[in-house]
Amino acid sequence: MSVQILRVVLIVLSLIPLATGLNGIVQGPPGLPEPTTATATLDSEYRFVNVFWLGAGGVLFWSAWQVVERAAAARFVLVLAALGGLARLWSVVQTDWPHPIFIGTIVLELVVVPAVIWWHWRVTRGGARRLSPVAQLQQQGS
Repeated sequence: MSVQILRVVLIVLSLIPLATGLNGIVQGPPGLPEPTTATATLDSEYRFVNVFWLGAGGVLFWSAWQVVERAAAARFVLVLAALGGLARLWSVVQTDWPHPIFIGTIVLELVVVPAVIWWHWRVTRGGARRLSPVAQLQQQGS
């Protein structure tokens, strides 16, 4: 049961970078909650980085369908998201607090994502090799 719930959580979490990454590529910085006039360099970098954000969402979505077998990929993306939260905090130190939406993302990345990483590790530790043959077949069928 825990694998199925984790799968749903991973899918829901993957929708965030999928949607915001695509939005960042298509709209660029003007699509931010506080639209800004960006230089060509900033616009280029913003769209470029959002390709990776979109890709991270794709990997997380892909990993959700085989939670145990693709655990390393999911945790890699989740750890990157948590590190991104630290980068956001550094931005606060260097500049100021961002739009409230991004304060919410800091909480998501520094509180929720580490909790999901821990839960993911608990559910998948040891991977498929620790499951009995019957449990492996049941998981493949789900």
